[in-house]
Amino acid sequence: MKILVIEDDRTTGSYVAEGLREEGHVVDLVEDGRDGLIRASATPYDVLVVDRMLPGLDGLALVKTLRGALNQTPVLFLTSLGGVDDRIEGLRAGGDDYLVKPFAFGELSARIAALARRPQVAQEQTVLKAGDLTMDLLRRKVTRAGQEIDLLPREFTLLEHLLRRKGRVQTRTMLLEAVWDISFDPQTNVVETHISRLRAKVDKPFATELIHTVRGAGYRIEA
Repeated sequence: MKILVIEDDRTTGSYVAEGLREEGHVVDLVEDGRDGLIRASATPYDVLVVDRMLPGLDGLALVKTLRGALNQTPVLFLTSLGGVDDRIEGLRAGGDDYLVKPFAFGELSARIAALARRPQVAQEQTVLKAGDLTMDLLRRKVTRAGQEIDLLPREFTLLEHLLRRKGRVQTRTMLLEAVWDISFDPQTNVVETHISRLRAKVDKPFATELIHTVRGAGYRIEA
């Protein structure tokens, strides 16, 4: 396997890299988060081993950036931050596994092998469509009938969520959790307000409606 180790502690980094090389793997070792991001973005690896506390760019930000760029290389966080909240934070940032220092090299090796055996995730769509509406996720561009639509960041996220679930009803609770990261009812009409604003840009200037209200249930987008 080709493995990238991003670790600023030279003793730990060298120990991990040499151990993996002795097992027959090709290993690159970098000590800075920004350098690690550049290397991981430019070179295909089978697994990334990432410390959380890195100079230049911390491990969480590094992995979030990779996932945002649709890089799905398996990531194992290797860190001294071992609390439950730390583990949850790492996995939610896009990590696939989490190993706390101090660690046994045998366990590290076994976890890396397990990550490499996982089926590769199908490449995520970068262009979403509904009728004559097109959303280019990489260019952050939305057009309908060839006309560009200017959306605010939250409007873009809301439309993306609906497009990814085209034809399926999304309840108010679902939208609050997915778009606003709110897991309780804030007792406001934030969802309704943003749906209305989105309709004003996506539907009203055009002949047909794409965003539909399902009475008593929620909203769906459908051509």
